[in-house]
Amino acid sequence: MAMRRFYNEIKGLKVKELPDHIKPMLSVDYAKKAVQRGLDNYHAKYIQTSSVDPLLHVCFGGMIFSYLVALPEERRHLEHAKHAKEHGH
Repeated sequence: MAMRRFYNEIKGLKVKELPDHIKPMLSVDYAKKAVQRGLDNYHAKYIQTSSVDPLLHVCFGGMIFSYLVALPEERRHLEHAKHAKEHGH
């Protein structure tokens, strides 16, 4: 949705005008405001409606995070097992 809005904003611009349009979006202040807008929207959509979805988001986010943290160790184990199998151990 955000990409569609961004595309609609820039599709009428000329190539020379594009850097002047994008440059303010690359500032720290713009990023802070975008994160704040996202948090406000999340709060209005899920927290104020007493939805169960935030609990599910935390659970699934925790599972994904733990998988990503364990992934390098698992890859090392798989490489070691592959190496041992190739050398007959």
